[in-house]
Amino acid sequence: MAKMPHQKMKALYVMDYLMRNTDEEHPAPMREIIAYLESCGISAERKSIYSDIEGLQLFGVDILSCPKGYYVVSREFELPELKMLVDCVSASKFITEKKSKSLIKKIEALASRHEAGKLQRQVYIADRMKAANEDIYRSVDTLSEAINEKRKVSFRYFEYDLDKKRKYRNGGNEYVVSPYSLTVSDENYYLISHYPKHNDLTHFRVDRMSDIKIIDEISTDVDFVMGENFSVGEYSKKLFSMYSGENKRVEIVCENAMMNSVIDRFGKAVFVTKVDDGHFKVHVDVDLSPTFFAWIFTFGGKMKISAPEEAKAQFQSFLEKFME
Repeated sequence: MAKMPHQKMKALYVMDYLMRNTDEEHPAPMREIIAYLESCGISAERKSIYSDIEGLQLFGVDILSCPKGYYVVSREFELPELKMLVDCVSASKFITEKKSKSLIKKIEALASRHEAGKLQRQVYIADRMKAANEDIYRSVDTLSEAINEKRKVSFRYFEYDLDKKRKYRNGGNEYVVSPYSLTVSDENYYLISHYPKHNDLTHFRVDRMSDIKIIDEISTDVDFVMGENFSVGEYSKKLFSMYSGENKRVEIVCENAMMNSVIDRFGKAVFVTKVDDGHFKVHVDVDLSPTFFAWIFTFGGKMKISAPEEAKAQFQSFLEKFME
């Protein structure tokens, strides 16, 4: 008797069914597995399915049996991990609503259909602020490829006018830059790069880049632009919201209650010195920019720039403009 077209793949069908439909609370009885295989055009006896399950177990699929049937115990991702991934996707501003729903569907496929329902109940996307540029995923992929291959990219860069329409910078002409790194800041993707019209590094928001192309030209080495032993990672930590300015070592005196905010911003490795019972001070390298001063201002006097004088003067000027 000739075998059915899918007969040779019977074990794979068994694994697929158990992965999608079972967990510890929802085992599948043997009759259910047989019925599923028959619906797929595969005839099977209990003995052969026992053999398939044993083979899958030897292969590493974590299948257990109980009085009610068979179920998959552990998967590549545990349910709490999948919940965390769903939360990150749904909360990410740079992922559009459409793409968020698509990604979450794929994440759900990593769980059983019963656990997928638990993931769906915690998703709230429609009322969250999301990016509008659907091309951002292809853009990130293209830029990553260019960075890995050390090749320059060309693109057009836009902002929105009062009619909420794109208005292209640089007279609508393309920018050609050497890309070095992609980073996320304030829930937006940024490209850190070198634009020849500037002496140092330039940042471009990826969702405002269009017509991105990798060109047949080798990128300028970042050490040539910024000096030897330059670290893009260290550089990005000194920036506030990707706004660059003159880099300075700044001393900040803070009330003790500000420790959490300091660690959130600069990490646990930041060097802290006690000033008195109610205050401590830190020395950090930052770019003196409006966003750095705004961060200090946010805490309503609980942080104070105490050195250098140049930074204090710029902060004073920032405050005066704010008062105006």
